[in-house]
Order: sequence, then C-alpha cells, then structure tokens
Amino acid sequence: MNAEVGPGGELIPRPELTPDALRAALAVVAPGRLDEMQATKDEAFAKAVEWQSLSPVQSWVLIWAKEIEIARRRDLSARYAQAEHDLEHDDPVIAREALRELRAITEEALRAVRT
Repeated sequence: MNAEVGPGGELIPRPELTPDALRAALAVVAPGRLDEMQATKDEAFAKAVEWQSLSPVQSWVLIWAKEIEIARRRDLSARYAQAEHDLEHDDPVIAREALRELRAITEEALRAVRT
C-alpha cells in the first residue's frame, strides 16, 4: 500500500468491518498490537457463545475499527499521541483538556467508521 493514499494523511484506506479486513489493516498500521487484537477477539467470541449473543463480537469489531481509524489517519494519531502525553501533565487544567481531546478523537473515529 502507498504511504499516503488519501486526504488527511491516511496510511491505508478504511477497512471493511470484518475480522479479516481489520486484522489486515492493523498489520499495516500497528503490527505490534496484533496479539492484543487476537486476545480480545478470542474473549469476544467466548462471550458471544456464553451469552448466546452477537453483541460482544459487534463490540469487538467497533472497538478495533475505531483503533484502526485513529492509527491509519495521521491527523488523528498525532492528536491522540499529544493528548495521551498531556494526560500526565502536572497542570490539572491541561490534563482535563487532554481527556476531553481523547474523547473527541474517539467520537470522531467512531463516527467515521459507522458511516
């Protein structure tokens, strides 16, 4: 895949909301998180069986789609990294603003993957 394929510095196109597509996307944008993804997938599928409900699997897909959306977009990933850094700031006003920014980034990413 090209280093930049779209507006906003997208590293890859937005993947489909399927486990295989999400895994392939994560392998490009954050390969160090593949084990984490697999572990949470295993948990979600186990809960789905236990609860006799697809909601844990649907939640897993949405969570990872959001994570990939942040990682694949340079604008969001830069904002996210700065906000995470600012969470540890000694000034509580800056730390609170960082928390608000993390929430805004998450909401933006979720809106994008739900459209």
